[in-house]
Amino acid sequence: MMKHLILSLLFALTAALAVSAQNRVVPELELPPIEHKAAGDTLNFEERPYFLLIDQCEQALREQKYDDAALRLIEAMSVEPRNPLNVALMSNLGMIYYYNEQDSLALATLDEAIRRSPRLVSTHEHRARVLLGMGRDDDAYDEYSRIIGIDSINTDARFYRGMMSLYRGKLETARADFAVLNKLIPLTRQTTLANATLNAMTGNNLEAASGFRKLLSLEKLPEYYAQLAGCLIALDDLGEASKVLGEGLSMYPEDAELYYYRAKLNHLRYQEQDAIADAKRAIQLGADAEHVAAIFEKK
Repeated sequence: MMKHLILSLLFALTAALAVSAQNRVVPELELPPIEHKAAGDTLNFEERPYFLLIDQCEQALREQKYDDAALRLIEAMSVEPRNPLNVALMSNLGMIYYYNEQDSLALATLDEAIRRSPRLVSTHEHRARVLLGMGRDDDAYDEYSRIIGIDSINTDARFYRGMMSLYRGKLETARADFAVLNKLIPLTRQTTLANATLNAMTGNNLEAASGFRKLLSLEKLPEYYAQLAGCLIALDDLGEASKVLGEGLSMYPEDAELYYYRAKLNHLRYQEQDAIADAKRAIQLGADAEHVAAIFEKK
């Protein structure tokens, strides 16, 4: 059950990074900053094919023409094969392949970029993102650990490894990773989510509920409604849980997890017909049938 909680939160967040092959959005790639349009362009950057091709890649990305964007980067690297920026371009090329749903090619490209520059953190970050998108969670976990080995205060890596550590039962690793977040970025959404999830996992439901309320004040995501409701149910605040679920379902009427928690709530209220109806609906929407069935094992 706890694994279900962590997975729902982790993959809800990574969806914003487009790790789903069915929901990939225009990437925000970190192309090398080139000041090639400034006055007094003594190096003729503006006229060099290398930088013109990078410009064309950026334009193709804005238009979601991934094949064209990839070709422009390949051409740029071919024009100046010894340019030190090529490793960064290769890293971005890997992400373009990923957003174009060419996962194997993306991973191979990123592997080559890492071979050329083993300590370039952005490439390891791209690789971890691709591995998550491919469902290779164990490999992604290892990649985030490598990032932390290179850059111990990398907050993104600390967040994702910490969240993944939770559903692996590695509480001490999670606590250590989240301690870095609390020290460096205490007021961010990442840190709030990390703390709320850890508190929910360890039975500190009152503090967890406070965290999920804060998250809902920032963005009304179905995962936040569901986890807040779960905390309130654990606190036996069934009336407030009902209100939270009602609001959540009014906004997300086809969210499986919200129906799961309402089924649980109705079961605790001895409203068995409603509980069964909600349980069936949760399963229809993709909830794990065994997980849902566990609702009715005890009150």
